[in-house]
Amino acid sequence: MGYLDNTTVTVDAILTNKGREILAAGGRLNIVKFALSDDEIDYDLWNPAHTLGTNFYGKVIEDMPVLEALPDETQMLRYKLITLPKDVIGIPVISVTPSAVTFTSLTQEITIAPSTLNLQGGNSTNGYTCILSDDTVATLEVAPDGAVAKQSRVANADLSAAATSFVDDEVTGTSTTGKTITRTGSKFIIKAKPQADTTKTVKALLTIVGNETGGFKTVVVTVDPTQFTTLDITTATSVK
Repeated sequence: MGYLDNTTVTVDAILTNKGREILAAGGRLNIVKFALSDDEIDYDLWNPAHTLGTNFYGKVIEDMPVLEALPDETQMLRYKLITLPKDVIGIPVISVTPSAVTFTSLTQEITIAPSTLNLQGGNSTNGYTCILSDDTVATLEVAPDGAVAKQSRVANADLSAAATSFVDDEVTGTSTTGKTITRTGSKFIIKAKPQADTTKTVKALLTIVGNETGGFKTVVVTVDPTQFTTLDITTATSVK
C-alpha cells in the first residue's frame, strides 16, 4: 500500500482478487455498476473554528494524501456513499445479533443475523459480507435460509481461505495465526474448530459489512477449550 499524489486528480484502477480470479478462469468481468466510498476520511478533522473562515473548515481533510487502491475487495468500500430518501433522519447502521460469540463446546452452532437500522429494507438485495479473521478458530458458512437472491460480482466472492491475514488486535486481545474466511448472505452460521492446545482460549474477529449501505459491525468470537467435554478434548487432541 502507498499514497497517491493529491496535488493532481488521479484515477487508480486495479483488479480485485476476485476480478483476477474470474479472468484467470477465462471469464469476463461484465461490469455494470460501481460504488463510491469515503473510507479514508476522518470527519473529526472538519474544523468550523478555523481562523481563516468557512473555505478552510475542511482544509486538513483536503490536504490529506489518498491511499492506493487495494486488490482485497473485503477490505475496501466499507463506508459507501449512498442516496437516502428525504424523510430519513438517521444514517443506516449495521446491527448484529448476537453481539458477542463464545464457544464452550464443539457441538455449538451459532447463527449470526445482521440487520440494518434506520433504513427499511436496507441491504435486503445484496445482503452482507461476513469476514472471519482467523480460519483456525472457527468455520463460517451462509445459513440455509441466508442466501441473497441477487449478488454483485464483487459481493459474491465467497473465499474459503483468502490470502488476507488480519493483524493482531490489541484492544480485544486477538492474535491471528490463520487466514480469513469471507461469505456473502443475509444470515450466517459459525462453529468452533478443535484446538490442539485445550488449555488456551483463542479469539477471532467477525466483521459484517453492509453490501448496499456500507458500514460494518465487528463481533469478537471466543473459543474456550477449557470448557470442552471429554469428547471435545478427544477430538481436539487428534488435530495435527
